[in-house]
Amino acid sequence: MHRLMVFRRLLAREFLSYSTNRFRQDLIAGITVAAVCLPLALAYGIAGGMTAAAGLVTAIFAGIITGALGGTSFQMSGPTGAMSAVLLVILHRNGMIGVYSATLIGGFLLIVMGIFRLGRYVVYIPTPVITGFTCGIATIIIISQIDTMMGIHTPSAETGIGKIIGYFTQTFAVNTTAILCTILTIGLLWSCKRFLPQVPDALVAILITTTGAWLLALPIDRIGELPHTILLTEHLQFGDIPWNALSDVSSAGVTIAILAAIESLMTGTAGAAMSGRPFDPDQELIAQGAANMVVPWFGGVPSSAAISRTAVAIRSGAQTRVTSIIHAIVLLACVLFLGPLIATIPMASLAGVLLWTAWNMCDWQMLRRFWHAKLTHPWVGVLVTLGATVVFDLTQAILIGIVVSSLAHLRHAAESASVTVTAVDAERMPGAHLASRCPGVRVAYINGALFFGNAAAIELQLGQADTCHTLVISMRGVPSIDMQAADVLDAAIGKIIALDGLVFIAGVQPAVRNVLDRVGITRRIGETQYCWDAASAIQRIHDDIALHGCIRCDEGAHHSVDGVPLS
Repeated sequence: MHRLMVFRRLLAREFLSYSTNRFRQDLIAGITVAAVCLPLALAYGIAGGMTAAAGLVTAIFAGIITGALGGTSFQMSGPTGAMSAVLLVILHRNGMIGVYSATLIGGFLLIVMGIFRLGRYVVYIPTPVITGFTCGIATIIIISQIDTMMGIHTPSAETGIGKIIGYFTQTFAVNTTAILCTILTIGLLWSCKRFLPQVPDALVAILITTTGAWLLALPIDRIGELPHTILLTEHLQFGDIPWNALSDVSSAGVTIAILAAIESLMTGTAGAAMSGRPFDPDQELIAQGAANMVVPWFGGVPSSAAISRTAVAIRSGAQTRVTSIIHAIVLLACVLFLGPLIATIPMASLAGVLLWTAWNMCDWQMLRRFWHAKLTHPWVGVLVTLGATVVFDLTQAILIGIVVSSLAHLRHAAESASVTVTAVDAERMPGAHLASRCPGVRVAYINGALFFGNAAAIELQLGQADTCHTLVISMRGVPSIDMQAADVLDAAIGKIIALDGLVFIAGVQPAVRNVLDRVGITRRIGETQYCWDAASAIQRIHDDIALHGCIRCDEGAHHSVDGVPLS
């Protein structure tokens, strides 16, 4: 009920003052997005090992469903390059029915993620992992298009590296015409982007190469006849679901859900920044889940939001989610009326579009930032995730990347924490007036997050304070502490108190104080031993020594510093 109310408020704001002029802008933007999406939908359907028709059907249903239910006004969804890479693996392992079943499971998981408001947690995936994952997917797409680019047919492989190995162990005859057509397509795409950035480059490149191939009657493979329907011959039926073997496709469903969530939420976040409009990540997950639960019944492939189409929609002046629905209707018209023309498109042209898309999928700007910053940890995350994506499947790649990046982060965080135990230095306290100074007072300055990764090192460094009778622990620079590090701190405090010493804790932050209370440190030292900062704690200690003397030092010791009498 709460989710429904939030969605209704979102729609009310979006369509407030909706007018004929705004609809006209939505119409133009929808047609523009459809022109961009048409060749990509065809290409992604084929790239995933399915058919061009499957890509179109997916774009149609995803456009309508996510447009109607989505968490924003600008998001454009459909088949994507990343999903195509997933499909290659699932199709090889589980067959066509496995693809449909995994898509259904993935859609269900996305809806569950949206209902339980898990959209916010996708941002916890490290940027190097996302960058490496995207580059890995781009590599898989490039590998998958080598056959089409060269006009050959080689056996499929479970992983990208397996496919590469196959090219060195098999013999085949290369179709030079197909290679030239692919190169020409890439050249046209580059030219459009360089000199005509406002035109739909993929559509222009496909039109030119298709016309040339038809006029010259080139001997290359074509897409072939498309069905004049959105209910394809190959589609999911209830009786086909492998109920007894769902565990075999469940991991693939998890992969689809994770990938769709990452792509859709990242695209939505970027689109919100570009347009300045609100974005509800949980509602978007529900919409993506609904789309993926519907498309298998019509023969479609997994879908997610696409940053390129979303950016085109925003730049074309899209006002509301009506743009997404219009783009789907235009694609439906293409299926019903332009099938014979689409059938003549050379497969090599679509290969060129996919190769160009794969190249642009890589976040080269982020990679250059990592390179110029000379940071080791991000590069480890990128390279490990990229390699795992090519060698293993995508779910394993994400998990491996997260684990490696987390370990690198933990190591960096552990090394950045420090403890410095020092005697009181009056020169570092220009506003203080110490009437007396005692050599038995020490200050431990602690900086950095304290957790299990650096607990042993912290324990060793705190050992330097064993010889003092009064210790001020300055924790202003400690943003967090876990149970293991708190136990180490408690043990160090206990040693001093056991020898009738005093401990003061200064500058502790609320989150850290909460942990100290829970482990019993506050009870051990007393509430009065907390001070605002180290300077006030030091002043308080020495004021007391000046009044009452230091009973913990040898007689007269409080009148000297390190054995040197004070005047």
